[in-house]
Amino acid sequence: MLLLTVGIWRLASGDDFPQQLNVHGGEAIYKAACAACHGTTGEGTPKALAGFDKPTSFPHFNKCDETTPEFTRDYKASIRDGGPARGFSPIMPSFSGVLSSSQMDEVIVYLRSLCKEKGWPLGELNVPRALVTEKAFPESETVLTTTVNAKGAPAVSNELDYERILGKRDQLELAVPFGWVQKETGGMTGGLGDIAIGDKHVLYSHLNDNPDGPLYESTGSILSVQGEVVLATGDQRRGLGAGEPSLGFFAAYDQLLPGQVFIQLQPGIDIPRHTEFGPRTAYLRTAVGRSFAGDGELGRLWSPMLEVIGNRDLTPGTKTDWDIVPEFQVTLNRRQHIRAAAGYRLPLNDTAGRPKQVIAYFIWDWFDGGLFEGW
Repeated sequence: MLLLTVGIWRLASGDDFPQQLNVHGGEAIYKAACAACHGTTGEGTPKALAGFDKPTSFPHFNKCDETTPEFTRDYKASIRDGGPARGFSPIMPSFSGVLSSSQMDEVIVYLRSLCKEKGWPLGELNVPRALVTEKAFPESETVLTTTVNAKGAPAVSNELDYERILGKRDQLELAVPFGWVQKETGGMTGGLGDIAIGDKHVLYSHLNDNPDGPLYESTGSILSVQGEVVLATGDQRRGLGAGEPSLGFFAAYDQLLPGQVFIQLQPGIDIPRHTEFGPRTAYLRTAVGRSFAGDGELGRLWSPMLEVIGNRDLTPGTKTDWDIVPEFQVTLNRRQHIRAAAGYRLPLNDTAGRPKQVIAYFIWDWFDGGLFEGW
């Protein structure tokens, strides 16, 4: 009952824990310092034994869908600095005076093992989202992306993406585009674009442990494929849609390297129902970046990235258009489930008629809490 007894004592007194816990091994540490509140298998201790009402954010470590998508760095921040460090309940006390950094790593490995169903991708493989390149990790989040022409014909395009995980390997995605474009007669016109519905499926994921350093600097890779149907909900006459349904297919591969460096690769193809409305197009997108964080690598996360994007119509004699997008992403709140990114898209070739664009997005990872929680 160490957590219950000493944790409540600390909440009442505001003092640090009195001494270091001299226990080693993830399971032993968990039983000594965590099980009193979190239960012997991570299911949570009943109120009658724990002595407090569980907050809505109380974790269940034995539920794979709750624990596997989480980042190790977030687990460690909550263990080291207590629940408020990530915008959670103060019922979770700080263990900075009880557990060493290596003991925290040991207990996190054990927490991961409480999910008994194999095949769930681990949160460390969830690399920062690029502005254009799709990543492989399935998520439950909402993303609003806005693109504004900085040069060329005035236009503002938006896309609202709703994503939800379906089991351990699939993600449902609904993309709703809308925007404003310049009319031939002058002025602007706006409306809904072509809505897309897709399913992402994880084919492979693997995370390598990092025995020589922090767990959050592990390496690994993940591979997914996605198919989508694009509906003709926009108005082609106003430049807000293709005019007919189409199909899209792509693969997404993410590689996590030492030093929190990551590489993303996304080849794909779009196939219209009838080519007279537009040719089939292929694309290749790649993003390279690195994440940086303060406060002993557990604080606010900054992720500069560079994307290289190639698009080509699959008709004889056409050339590939190449763009680059320098950009960065930043976590906005303590819980780090609210993020934003901004960048600038520049054509590298065939620049006539292809505008430079400012792109930005706002992410709400609603699986980790409400929009106004964790600040």
